[in-house]
Amino acid sequence: MKKQLMDMLEARKEEMIQIRRYLHENPELSFHEGKTAQYILDFYKGIEVEIQSNVGNGHGIIVTIKGGKPGKTIGLRADFDALPILEETGLPFRSKNEGVMHACGHDGHTAYLMILADCLIQLKDQIPGTIKIIHQHAEEVPPGGAKSIVDSGALDDIDNIFGIHLLPMNPVGFVGYHSGFSMAGRSYFKLMIQGVGGHGSSPHMANDAIVAGSSFVTAVQTIISRRLNPFEMGVITIGSFDGKGTFNVIKDRVELEGDIRYMTVETKGIIEKEVRRIVRGIEAEFGVQCELTYTSDYPPLYNNPDVTERVKTSLEKANDPDIKHVVEYPMMSPSDDFAYYLEKIPGCYFYIGSTPKGVEKPYFNHHPKFDIDEDALIVAAKSVGYVVCGYYGLE
Repeated sequence: MKKQLMDMLEARKEEMIQIRRYLHENPELSFHEGKTAQYILDFYKGIEVEIQSNVGNGHGIIVTIKGGKPGKTIGLRADFDALPILEETGLPFRSKNEGVMHACGHDGHTAYLMILADCLIQLKDQIPGTIKIIHQHAEEVPPGGAKSIVDSGALDDIDNIFGIHLLPMNPVGFVGYHSGFSMAGRSYFKLMIQGVGGHGSSPHMANDAIVAGSSFVTAVQTIISRRLNPFEMGVITIGSFDGKGTFNVIKDRVELEGDIRYMTVETKGIIEKEVRRIVRGIEAEFGVQCELTYTSDYPPLYNNPDVTERVKTSLEKANDPDIKHVVEYPMMSPSDDFAYYLEKIPGCYFYIGSTPKGVEKPYFNHHPKFDIDEDALIVAAKSVGYVVCGYYGLE
């Protein structure tokens, strides 16, 4: 079956590219992907598979492929939402929806998985088990789509789960993996500081919220340098400090927003505890009132070591000219809500190199000039195909 599957994928490489280009031209934002979801559903129309739509808190789709023999159940996931970015690639198939762009490769994820799923459906009689194809909405915006799909119970029968992400850091042919904690968890906070406004000439008659906010900005950085184990990863970014006023007026109120990244659940807890402690200290030191909103967006992504080793072995044994290098990647600080699947289901999320041809310094994901080498799509499809075949012992 393995050779059959690979031959089928190679024969449909151009179809993958055309699907990717259609999706790239017609991006939709998280939780608003109605047309994209319908496009995916139309692709499976008339095919003998079980299809669930509107799974979770949005437009999630699950396609269940029941094999011809009993066995384990696995999940294969691809996300399909886009970002609120004005595209600057100049591609002939650039976004038709101004201010919305597939700048993270989700168009490619969806394209490869649609074709792989269709090929697996055609070969299902040879599969000793069940494969659930998860077309997921809303990866980019918390709470995301993954957690709601897990909470729906639609994946309760899955034994293992797999997914990939296109990354431009390596050229086509590179496939990367990492065992254990692999991508950062993410939290968000908003801090409102209420002081007392006044005239710039009379600070003694006011209570400057900007000074209190500035102290908070510098203080929270000591959490990373003085509260975390030096061998643990943590990042605190103050991305917004809204203190706009006028030059001779002491500001009575400021609002700050921040992004926090961490690689373990323990580090997550330490950072939250310390942020809350510093907020209490700011209130006491400056005599201001603080209102803190602190939410955990996505957990750290943990690749099961045993499953990851099986993925690595399947890829190394592929002996396929499209898969040139199987390499261990370092831990990465971006976050992905695939982590929610991995909290419940042992699995592996790995990476497909996609540097555009002729580009030495590619734009990273979420950049308005982000692009991929479309040859990465066949690498993605084959890589996941080899993992499926290896999992079920199909030669």
